[in-house]
Amino acid sequence: MKLVDIKHKALRKKSIKITKLDKKIKDLIADMKNTLISQSDPEGVGLAAPQVGKNLQLFIMHYPEEGLNLKVIMNPKVISVSKQKIKPKKDGNNILEGCLSLPYYYGPISRAKDITIEYLNEDGVITTEKFEGFSSQIVQHEIDHLNGKLFIDHIFKNKSPLYYIRGENWEEVKL
Repeated sequence: MKLVDIKHKALRKKSIKITKLDKKIKDLIADMKNTLISQSDPEGVGLAAPQVGKNLQLFIMHYPEEGLNLKVIMNPKVISVSKQKIKPKKDGNNILEGCLSLPYYYGPISRAKDITIEYLNEDGVITTEKFEGFSSQIVQHEIDHLNGKLFIDHIFKNKSPLYYIRGENWEEVKL
C-alpha cells in the first residue's frame, strides 16, 4: 500500500471505530501487514490505518525484539497510563521517535513507560494488554495517529529538537 505523507488530510482526522470484522477489514489488515514488513528505508515498527489513507481505528505493530510480531490492534481504549516517563535520547542507548509518514525525521518525545489498553484483536476478541518500554511508545504513537495527532505535534509543543538522518549523518532541523 502507498503510505500517505504528512500533508494528507487523513492524518489529521479522528478515526472511526471498526464495527464489523468483515472481508474488507481483513483485506486491509493483510495489506497493512505486508506494507509494514516490506518497509525497509526507513524501517517501521508500527503502521496506523490513517497512514494508508483510511480513517479507521486500526494499527499494526511489528517489533519482533519484544515479541510483537505483526500484532493487530483495533478500537484501542486506554485503561491506564503510568506516570513514569521514558525519555528517548540520540545517544545510541535509546531510540528517538519517528514516523513513516515523515521519513528520516526523528525527535525526543517523552512517553509513558507503560500503557494498558483494551482492544479488539485480529480474531475479533476483546483483549486487555499492558505494553512497556519501547512497545508502550509504539502504542502511544499509533493511538495518536488514530486521534489525528502526529509526533511532530509533541516536538512543537515541547519545543524539542527535530533531527533529519540519512545514513550515519544527523542534522538538527531549524524549526
